[in-house]
Amino acid sequence: MSIQPIRIFGDPVLRTAADDVDTFDKELRGLVKDLLDTMRDEGGAGLAAPQLGVSKRVFAFDVDDVIGHIVNPVLEFPDEEEQDGPEGCLSLPGLYFDTVRRQNVVAKGFNEYGDPLQIVGTGLMARCLQHETDHLDGIIFIDRLDAERRKAAMAEIQSQDWYNEDVKVKVTPHDSKGVFFKR
Repeated sequence: MSIQPIRIFGDPVLRTAADDVDTFDKELRGLVKDLLDTMRDEGGAGLAAPQLGVSKRVFAFDVDDVIGHIVNPVLEFPDEEEQDGPEGCLSLPGLYFDTVRRQNVVAKGFNEYGDPLQIVGTGLMARCLQHETDHLDGIIFIDRLDAERRKAAMAEIQSQDWYNEDVKVKVTPHDSKGVFFKR
């Protein structure tokens, strides 16, 4: 098992867009193993490479007994249906905030060997796929909150023992208000 430390809110790597994976090798397979082992150890539904300090477009997931990973994901949205519900993040330990996401999503990408794959997600799986892809774009889920919810979330974050007030927190430079990224 290769459990790695998770980067916490305020770490600049969480605000940096990750690089595409262009080599499907032993190193990538090791990263996928680290993601899966760390995610399982923490009890998370998903974990993106930047959360381990690795700026590569890959994440792992474990939702409704479906465990896997995807490399270089691109999201497509088959409809406009939305969901609004609690969302958390291993980089914001112990906190959950109601977040609007699309209800249905199709993620296209590759497995750790470079073989194409597609994941069709609805509900929690759709939420996870969007959340983790956001991490790859330097977006944290609180960026998706409306102004009132974001203000309440920031107050809650600043009250946490793990919060480091010396770290300058910036809002993402990406247009994240209602925009769902498609690379």
